[in-house]
Amino acid sequence: MTTLWLTRLVPDPRNREVARDLASAVSLHRRIMSLFPDNVGSQARHALGILFRVEDGPAGSHLLIQSGHEPDIERLPNGYGQARTKPLTPMLDFLRPGLPLRYRIAANPIRKPGKTTRELYGLKSVVPLGGDAARQWWLRQAQQSGLHIHTAHASPLSAVGGQRDSGQRVHHARCLFEGTATVADPDLLRTKVTEGIGRGKSYGCGLLSLAPTAMLS
Repeated sequence: MTTLWLTRLVPDPRNREVARDLASAVSLHRRIMSLFPDNVGSQARHALGILFRVEDGPAGSHLLIQSGHEPDIERLPNGYGQARTKPLTPMLDFLRPGLPLRYRIAANPIRKPGKTTRELYGLKSVVPLGGDAARQWWLRQAQQSGLHIHTAHASPLSAVGGQRDSGQRVHHARCLFEGTATVADPDLLRTKVTEGIGRGKSYGCGLLSLAPTAMLS
């Protein structure tokens, strides 16, 4: 398979550009795309296999960026932050049926009601899910991604959004799913890791992180 890269970017919260980017998923998407070639076409994110997730911790926020093309960290503005890139492919090559692992994904769980249901209940074409409905959504997605889930913890996250240059507003509800699983279908799982899961991939959703416990011991 094509080499996948994983970049951990720790931005400096004192930097004004960092503050602006973290406040808008649209701005953050532009910043991340600026690290890659700009002559790829209109579907650059998809063509380059770019997915990302903002991780919040006691020391502040950092970004995980997955891509099929190695990013050019030198394109970051001076003082923006520190970044380190490593190949992710060796970990994916390690996957095999029955392998125990831990997983994490910030996803956009939704359902799309049919026309009759929308008209009957006054629903929008896309309905965000929460609570047990969101958890059930993830269990279905995981099964369709080559994972056999053992534990699944769901935590609501703040929605991501912003305004595009066209004036269109972007808004994606999010939920963090994490827990333990075993590999059911390695080839399918590699494909899903590469492609991402669900909607909102341009704005911080869909990046599935795996940590095989056999590699952690």
